[in-house]
Amino acid sequence: MATTEAGAMDGKILARIGAVVFIAVALTVTAIEMSSKDEQPDAIATRGRPLALQDPLAAELRRCTGIGEAGPRDPGCLKAWAESRRRFLGQHDSATAPAAVAPKTLFPDVPASADRKEGEGTDVTAPAMQVEPPRPEIR
Repeated sequence: MATTEAGAMDGKILARIGAVVFIAVALTVTAIEMSSKDEQPDAIATRGRPLALQDPLAAELRRCTGIGEAGPRDPGCLKAWAESRRRFLGQHDSATAPAAVAPKTLFPDVPASADRKEGEGTDVTAPAMQVEPPRPEIR
């Protein structure tokens, strides 16, 4: 029975030693990785230039942010926000954008019904809206 207890103790000790070695290796690798990181080359190249020279749009957006409530009424800010939106969404200028494509039918292989030919009848692209009449107040 003494050999079983000694074998169990050796297993626990080996597991603890293995865990300590694993943690030591992980810490060493982390320390080496953190010390070997170089600065980004782009950050070094743009560090000396003012923000306006990097991107005039960024400078204008910063100005618009700084003027507070007057920003939405400022034409320069409106143009800057529109340009920022265009860049973010990846849209092209209207002059270089491709022409709009006419919408196609949902089921092109299905023939139009006999009583209504394609292109005639009600517009199915917009739902019909009915205004509800005002109700008298209940007192």
